[in-house]
Amino acid sequence: MAKRKSGRCRCSMAVCATILLFAAGAIGLCAQVSLPGVRYARGQDVSPTYDGWESNPDGTFTLYFGYYNRNSEEEIDVPIGPENSFDLGNGDQGQPTHFYPGRRWWVFKVVVPKDWPQTKRLVWTLTTKGRTSQSKGWLQPEWEVDKLLMSKNAPQDPFLAAADTNPRPENMAPVITGVPAQTITLPATATLRATATDDGFPKPGPGDRGGRVEGVRIRWIHFRGPGKVQFDPDVSPAVYGKPVMSETKVSFSAPGNYRIRAIATDGALFSTYDVDVKVNPSTSDEKAR
Repeated sequence: MAKRKSGRCRCSMAVCATILLFAAGAIGLCAQVSLPGVRYARGQDVSPTYDGWESNPDGTFTLYFGYYNRNSEEEIDVPIGPENSFDLGNGDQGQPTHFYPGRRWWVFKVVVPKDWPQTKRLVWTLTTKGRTSQSKGWLQPEWEVDKLLMSKNAPQDPFLAAADTNPRPENMAPVITGVPAQTITLPATATLRATATDDGFPKPGPGDRGGRVEGVRIRWIHFRGPGKVQFDPDVSPAVYGKPVMSETKVSFSAPGNYRIRAIATDGALFSTYDVDVKVNPSTSDEKAR
């Protein structure tokens, strides 16, 4: 009996050792592979996305694009060029160069002519973290969108702050206007203003996604530019029943050409206004050269 127990012990120890080795290998594998559902603060890539298309009254078509930054904290910058380009025109079709964390919907649109072939692809190529991804947009009937569908996707993007995903058919997106392009010299800040008016829909109250519709608010974001950007403040209080005016002071960490975007949302639909800011180096830096 003692020999049998000894044999069983040796067998059990061998099995345990095998399991431990397998577990160690699995842990090593997990450390190298991005697993679905796992959140990463930094180090992941950005994928461009195609969000759909719609017909325009003049017969042209609008194709909408967004992106998915797989990081929960890291913001990534990719200038216009071979690593951030479209296969149309000079490669610049209004795409962002600054990518915030998470999934971002309806970030920009590209208008193509009325004779655009239904099966022709419009390709956005983006390279981040050594990985190249492409988004291909075309006029596939199943990808046609309207404002109702856009509203339903908006809650997944915190910048759009949508609470009501079933807008009235008569609801229109806010109309937003703002200041013209500016030029500043570091260390000065840029003072930007935007005003949004709305049709009063949806009315304040509980939204169908658990949030509350409070009126119209304006949020400022960094859309293009080489350095870090800070806003003071970055979002306005919500206003209902009258125009909302937002003023923000924008500071820049480096000289260059920037595009700042104001997003006005009524809790269901949104509109945007872009301001280009040229940031010159400080005079002391110029003298040092």
